[in-house]
Parts: sequence; structure tokens; C-alpha cells
Amino acid sequence: MNLFAALALFGDNKADAVKPPLAPLDIVWIVVAAVAALVFLIFLFVFFSFIRLWIQSLLTGANISIFNLVGMKLRKVNYEMLVNQKIALVQAGVRVTTEDLESHFLAGGKVPRTAAAVIAAHKAGLDLPWKTAAAIDLAGRDVLEAVRTSVNPKVIDCPDPAKGKQFLDAVCKNGIQLLAKARVTVRTKLERLVGGATEETIIARVGEGIVKAIGSAHDHKEILANPGLISQTVLHSGLDAQTAFEIVSIDIANLEPGDNIGAKLAADQATTDLRVAQAEAEKRRAAAVAREQEMQALVQENRAKVVLAEAEIPQAIAAAFREGKLGIMEYYNMRNLQADTTMRNNIAGMTGGQATDGSGRSGS
Repeated sequence: MNLFAALALFGDNKADAVKPPLAPLDIVWIVVAAVAALVFLIFLFVFFSFIRLWIQSLLTGANISIFNLVGMKLRKVNYEMLVNQKIALVQAGVRVTTEDLESHFLAGGKVPRTAAAVIAAHKAGLDLPWKTAAAIDLAGRDVLEAVRTSVNPKVIDCPDPAKGKQFLDAVCKNGIQLLAKARVTVRTKLERLVGGATEETIIARVGEGIVKAIGSAHDHKEILANPGLISQTVLHSGLDAQTAFEIVSIDIANLEPGDNIGAKLAADQATTDLRVAQAEAEKRRAAAVAREQEMQALVQENRAKVVLAEAEIPQAIAAAFREGKLGIMEYYNMRNLQADTTMRNNIAGMTGGQATDGSGRSGS
């Protein structure tokens, strides 16, 4: 048995040894066959990668060719997602081209959310073309939320509690403060969503309208008895102009009286007037004191002048003696008169009367 195996092996090696080499034509055919096999494998890979999506789009009416799928693959587009969204749009009755979907994806848009918004708007009977929805999405707005708000109106609190303010405060003409809180129901206007003002503008305008309406009221009791006056005034002011919303209604959720601002202002004004009057009185008192000091200084000045004048009397008497205009008896009569006047002054001082200066006039 081993001998037969050895002979067989020897025979095979001998046959290989005498096998002729391959011809050049055979080599060419081998290369062609290898290339054909490679192409066939690539075709099978592409075919099985896109055939399911192509058949799916063909059966649903999306009409996306297999060459479009290959192009999407080369352009690094999520072709499977795009096919599914195109099928959903076509089945919903929305006409949109594959190029529009692909361009929106390449521009960085959210294709599934935009498609869902367009389908929801179409089902709700709203006019929202694909290009408008794509523009809204690329502008950074949530287009699906906008459609939902357009179908189901949204309620906004005014003022916004998230900003830390719970009430709007306004003052009536009678000076009574009112604290108000409103709930604004808005509906999104899709055609004004791009470039239109946001919720903050609505809150600010409604707050301004409420303050204006309360401030124009003569009596706070009118507003408390009929809060609808505020809503009617604000609604007819056109506050939703140039905004992305339409104000459906404004409801006053809470309205209560606050402080008597008028009385406080009147009290503050009275206090201010009192301080001004006190300042004026103090100014006049200081002026009077200054005038008194001036008069005292003037009295002292005049007294000094009197002393100077009295100092000249002896000199005048001496001059009169020298000139012979005054005799000795006249001089003694004058001295007697002065002594009599001094005595009268002393007696008057002891009895509480008024002293005289010798001429019959009272002196100090």
C-alpha cells in the first residue's frame, strides 16, 4: 500500500515537472476574468445597498432613481433618511423635489423636523410651502413648534414669571395703584415667522398696553368692576404688528389694588414743601440776626462818635474862655445845671423813672 502511494506521488511530481508554461494570451484572459469578477462584486454591493430603497421609492411614488442614490452616497448625504422623508411627504400629498431635500440637508437644515412641519401644516390646511419651511428652519426657528402653535394657540404669561416679576403695577388717575397679571393667547403667523418679533416683544407690548389702560382710568373702581376694559383697550391697539404671532385674546388673570401712590406722593410733596418753607424761614431768621448784629455795631459806632464829640467839649469851653465868649459865672451856671441833671438821673434811677439829659428829654 505504501509502495503504491509512493509511486503515485512520484508520478504526480513528474507530471508537474513536464507541465508547459502559460501563454501570454492565457495571462490576459486571467486578468480580464479577475477584473470582471471585481466589477461584478462591486455591482452586487451597490445593487444590494440601494435596491431596497430604490424599490421602496418606486412603489411609493417617490421616484428616486438608483443613480440619485449613488450620487447622494458620493456627496455624503444621508440618502436613507432622505428617501424616507421623501416617501412621507409624497404619501401626505406634499409635492417636493429630491433636489430640494438634498440642498436643505447640505445647507445644515433639519430635514426630518422640517418635513414633519410641512406635513402637519398640510394636514391642518395651512399654507406652508417647503421653501418657506426650509427658510424658517435655517433661520434658527423651530418650524415644527411654530406649526403646532399655529394649530393650537399658545398661552403666554404677562409679565413673564421667569424674569422674576409677578405683577404689572400701574396707577389710576385717582392715585390708586393696581397690580395686574394677564394671560395672552397667541397663534403663530407662519408667513411672518422669518423676520417677525418674538414672544418677548408681545409680552413687552401687552404690558405697556395694560399700564396705559389702567393709567387712563379716572377711578380704580371702574377697572376692578370691569377688568374687560383693559382687554378691549389692549386688543384694539394692534400690538401684534410686525410680530410672528397673532393675538387671539388677552385675559386678566389677576387684578388687585395696591398702595395709594397719590397720597404718598402728596405726603412727600408736603414734606418737601415744609422743608423748603423751613429753609426759607431759617434764611430770613439768619438775615434778621445778621441785621441785628449790624445795627448793634452801628450803635457802638455812633456811641464812639458821641464820646469823641463829648471829648471836644472841654476844649471848646477853654477856647471860649480864651476868646472871651464865656464868662466865669456862665461856666458855673452850666456846672450847676450838670450837677442838677446828675442828681435827677440818680433819683429817677432809684424810683424806676426815666432819666433826662438836662434838656427835658428822657435819656437812656
